[in-house]
Amino acid sequence: MLSPTQVAQPVSFSFDTESEAELTMLIARYPAGKQASAVIPGLYVVQNQMKRHTGSAWVPVKGMDVLAEKLGMAPIRVYEVATFYYMFNMAPIGKYHLQLCTTTPCWLRGSDEIVAACRVATGIKGWKETSADGMFTMTEVECVGACVNAPILQVDDDFYEDMNGERTTALLAALRRGETPKMGSTIGRQTSAPEGGPTTLLFAPEA
Repeated sequence: MLSPTQVAQPVSFSFDTESEAELTMLIARYPAGKQASAVIPGLYVVQNQMKRHTGSAWVPVKGMDVLAEKLGMAPIRVYEVATFYYMFNMAPIGKYHLQLCTTTPCWLRGSDEIVAACRVATGIKGWKETSADGMFTMTEVECVGACVNAPILQVDDDFYEDMNGERTTALLAALRRGETPKMGSTIGRQTSAPEGGPTTLLFAPEA
């Protein structure tokens, strides 16, 4: 993925009606003079608006500048936040953002198989690259905090858990068809219970 200085940036940015309403609600959560506290949710507002308008969820420089003005911050302070946190994309991405956890718990449970299936299905060879059809961007990420149901494939904001190569291929095919498969465990696991179902607290105590 290119850095902001290498990306074709929009010449202007302004919040639409939906974003303005959301920002007003966010800023109202903080005391007067503390509007800067809304910078992280505000960056999500920018990114989500770009997704709505362009089909690609990312944060352009002009969007950060307008947010900085809205929050009474120096633009550089917004840049610092946006580039520090991994969930903000500094360049256009595909329609679907495939975020693959390859840290130890997911790796031990077969994340290599998930990565391989994604590469075959999308034609993407490296990280932070977008498929030729613009459908998918693949990013390697650190632990996403769902280790008990590893391996995890995060698509945009949705977690798909207990993945393997076959289920990954099927998931990407469904996304190509415009479907939104149910997120969560792909083997029917009950939240974070063991495979096969809970083994404790199966009966209510006798009165």
